[in-house]
Amino acid sequence: MKMRHLKLTVAYDGTAYGGWQLQPNAMTVQEVLETALAKIAGHHVRVHGSGRTDAGVHARAQVANCSFATKLSPHVIRSALNANLPQDIRVLQVQEVDAKFHARFSANGKEYRYQIDCGAVADPFLRGYVWHHTKPLDLTAMRQAARLFKGRHDFSALSANPLRPVENRVRTISKLTIGRSGRVLTITVRADGFLYKMVRSIVGALVKAGEGKSNVEQLRALMRAKKRTAFIETAPARGLFLWRVFY
Repeated sequence: MKMRHLKLTVAYDGTAYGGWQLQPNAMTVQEVLETALAKIAGHHVRVHGSGRTDAGVHARAQVANCSFATKLSPHVIRSALNANLPQDIRVLQVQEVDAKFHARFSANGKEYRYQIDCGAVADPFLRGYVWHHTKPLDLTAMRQAARLFKGRHDFSALSANPLRPVENRVRTISKLTIGRSGRVLTITVRADGFLYKMVRSIVGALVKAGEGKSNVEQLRALMRAKKRTAFIETAPARGLFLWRVFY
């Protein structure tokens, strides 16, 4: 049988999982996907994701890659995977790729979207996918703050300490927009890479500006200090979606 190198595009509701990455004490999306692949391949198949998503974070289009010997076509593999996956995880696409392709190392950018429910009363049908925030938010102030974060900066102040040290904390944000549709605010962030909890920290900073509890000068000073402080709140995981990975 021919060794096939595959690119998987995966959507998932992260509510029930301890994140993407394999963990000893929690069920993860990677573990469930590898279990489904083992049933098709007849042996364990390691899956490599484009990056980790934290517990409770969702993905519209996470990308992963794997390799195993099979006669099955990508279309059949997709159908077989979805038949063996829970309903909160779906493989949207399976593509055959070059052996050199790696979901993480071949990527040149990602887009995340964060949703905030601004309704006076929480919508029970949105509760797993938004941060319900009842205090009024000034969109003009939030957009002014967002302009501060666009471009190439050291984002040490807007990230949490990862399990593994990161030497380079400089990232380039090419897109940072705030839109509103009805009661839901959507913050879209596109960059060449992200630090641990960087998007949720950016959202926390923007919300603080929207509440009038911080201003551009305070946030600029925070960025220059390159140090995380309790001044910035990390937004809840449930409102965050990995929206797209760029190659």
